[in-house]
Amino acid sequence: MRASTDIVALITEYVALKKSGRRWQGLCPFHAEKSPSFSVNAEEGRYYCFGCRASGDQITFVREMQHLDFVDAVRLLADRAGIELHEDDAAGPARKERQEFLAAMDQAVAWYHDRLLNAPDARPARDYLRSRGISGDIARQFRLGWAPDDWDALSTSLKLSEKVLEGTGLGFVNKRGRRQDALRARLIFPIFDSAGKAIAVGGRILPGRPENPDGFREAKYKNSPETPIYSKRRTLYGLNWAKDDIIRSGEIIVCEGYTDVIAFFQAGLPRAVATCGTALGEDHFRTMRNFAKRIVLAYDADAAGQSAAASVYQWEKLHEVDVFVAKLPKGMDPAELAQRDPAALVTAVSEARPFLQFRLDRVLEGANLATAEGRARGAEAALRVLAEHPSDLVRDQYLLKVADTLRLDLVTLRPRVAELVRNPQAKVTVAERPIAPRVTGPLPRPGLEALRLTLHFPDDVAGRFVAAYFVNEVQREIFEGLATGQGVSEVVDHLRRQGEDTAADVLSELAVDELDREYTAADVTAVVAQLLRAAVAEQLREVERELRSGDLAPDLAMATIRDVKERLELLDTPRGAQAEEDLRTWLLERTAGSG
Repeated sequence: MRASTDIVALITEYVALKKSGRRWQGLCPFHAEKSPSFSVNAEEGRYYCFGCRASGDQITFVREMQHLDFVDAVRLLADRAGIELHEDDAAGPARKERQEFLAAMDQAVAWYHDRLLNAPDARPARDYLRSRGISGDIARQFRLGWAPDDWDALSTSLKLSEKVLEGTGLGFVNKRGRRQDALRARLIFPIFDSAGKAIAVGGRILPGRPENPDGFREAKYKNSPETPIYSKRRTLYGLNWAKDDIIRSGEIIVCEGYTDVIAFFQAGLPRAVATCGTALGEDHFRTMRNFAKRIVLAYDADAAGQSAAASVYQWEKLHEVDVFVAKLPKGMDPAELAQRDPAALVTAVSEARPFLQFRLDRVLEGANLATAEGRARGAEAALRVLAEHPSDLVRDQYLLKVADTLRLDLVTLRPRVAELVRNPQAKVTVAERPIAPRVTGPLPRPGLEALRLTLHFPDDVAGRFVAAYFVNEVQREIFEGLATGQGVSEVVDHLRRQGEDTAADVLSELAVDELDREYTAADVTAVVAQLLRAAVAEQLREVERELRSGDLAPDLAMATIRDVKERLELLDTPRGAQAEEDLRTWLLERTAGSG
């Protein structure tokens, strides 16, 4: 039995192996590791892990991976090699039954496939596949089939016994005691194990199928039940076709449905798999980590966002994998996107974001940043997302993104996240910090000087100041009011109507100030330079924030910072007038539409 089984071929059904000299190496399937320590000697038919010291031959490997005893492991390898074992009638009933079920499933898949390709009644199914961009070659590659609209066409044609029908999930005995097929008038998607053996089928009704006379509407998809040869939680549709490219690329794409998997293959990404009517679970991750460390979820946005976050983070840590999410257009699945724009599907995978970042971005993108209440609610939702991640180091890195996006104080957010980590049910509120906070104490002197000049020497400073120069919100509101050309009283009245009493009070005081000195042109230039430096400094901080959040390319950000700082240094030189004009233009471009 050992001599008839290629140990490398056997192990690569579970683990990605790469040739290294005369040996094959990969990540050990028996313990979590980042660097390959699992070695296979093809000539001797032996494996050994230098990490956990697991070792053995083909039989040992099957026993450990499938949790079988010695006899059942030998039987499994015999089945795999096509060797008939001579056992007495009392031995191996479960093995014989499994053999029978697998043979029947293989026959059924071939029968369904032939019906799709050749039967006249399958024309609507063929037309539907063509409308979805699935050619005859693709239908043959995935061995798609057609279940006719008959009660017992499959069971009668293949002469399947009641035991086989029910044991494979291909049919059942109805209330009248007659054998009946499980699937009728459905497009068939055969499901194979990682070694390529047919173990189940999934069926899809065609669009436009009328309701039953009693008004009952059938489910779009109907899948085989759990059977002795099929476990949903351990099976990934498409893995038998995808595993080679998964090993080469180090990436596995996880979809929701059969047609999504096919779409990725057509788009040039033949490394997609799908769960079979169940949520992504522990057993799926245990299988995937043996083939790739980068796992990309290619669900629609809502489904990806609703994934069990705590479980995903736990699986990432336990199996040492990284989970990413491909951002698909809202309301569009991979199959639809592949038809409309295959390149966009490829880009969505290549630009997939870490799972936590994807969930956090969804919250922040949905926040209303225009109001204080909206920013506070966005922060509270974001903190709850962050609190689900088990690593405080990861949380703190993303917390900076939340603070930058919502313009909130990082120091006030940290203890709130810590509280949610301790008690996920805790009610946490966030006091919104305005983007440009009002100053209740002494106002910045350069701004006051500029307002005095605007009030008392309007002709001398005409065109020298703009609203973007005033970093203090109170002073900026006053300047904007005066810039309308209205008199002081009108501006004061307007500010009070808007509830801006602080600005109204400051303007009222400035209007009656007695100037204690004369102002020269040099004084005006000095005030402009002081205002510019403060305003530019604030915008440079904003550029750095955009760089950290990924909203601005690093090379562009660094070039901008370097250019602006060079012009600031020129303000007090003979080239100051040009530098002032350049900085003014840059500020106006940066603040356009913000006010």
